[in-house]
Amino acid sequence: MTRHFHGALNRMTLFTALLFAGIMYFWAEFIQISIANIWLNGVIIGTSLFGIGLCFVLMFQLLPEYKWLHGYTTGRRGHPLPPRLLRPVATMLASRPRRISATTLNGFMDMILMRFEDSRESVRYITNTLIFLGLLGTFWGLILTVGGFAELIGNLNFSDETVLNSMQAGLTRPLAGMATAFTSSLLGLGGSLTVGFLALQVQSAQNAIYHELEDYLAAHTHVATGDDVAKILPQINLATHQLTQSVQNLEQSVLDR
Repeated sequence: MTRHFHGALNRMTLFTALLFAGIMYFWAEFIQISIANIWLNGVIIGTSLFGIGLCFVLMFQLLPEYKWLHGYTTGRRGHPLPPRLLRPVATMLASRPRRISATTLNGFMDMILMRFEDSRESVRYITNTLIFLGLLGTFWGLILTVGGFAELIGNLNFSDETVLNSMQAGLTRPLAGMATAFTSSLLGLGGSLTVGFLALQVQSAQNAIYHELEDYLAAHTHVATGDDVAKILPQINLATHQLTQSVQNLEQSVLDR
């Protein structure tokens, strides 16, 4: 079971190491891209780094869950309760019942799945934020580009002999706008893909816990059969008869008063 955890963690580490190695190898180009719009691109880079760190935090938070699940499935006593995700289920399973009902199993699985999805909401929001920042930079750069070309054309005097020099000087603003558009899009999409890949590894590790616990509990699930219903039905009929008799006696005592 811990093989899935170590495999996902190794993939995350290898991917992040390759990413930073590529950035260091193309450091000069990366700096040129970043300073095209230092404020917006700086926010995108900072958000990407925060998302990467959050993915690793979520991954390491799964380690106690793996330890508890391994201790529970192997029958070890005295293992501590998991800190967050599996704590409600662990509390209810503390007595280690031999059999649980199918309804209880479905309730456990739905609870775990919901808690896993809630733990990934922050990473999902960061991924969407990076895409939004990339699009914001694209439209911002296009606005600067269009405005720069409009100002350049409006200020040109074609009767002047230095019109080419003026055009060359006036191209600075639209070219800066194009640089903002392309660099922010590149960093935003690259950051969202990076955080999305790491979040996928976290989800893979969570799914391993989910399926392991589901398989174990399914092997200890009691499914009601026709014989069980036949055994319980007389008891239900007797309880119903006694309840009806009690209600009739209560009505009779009220009428007598």
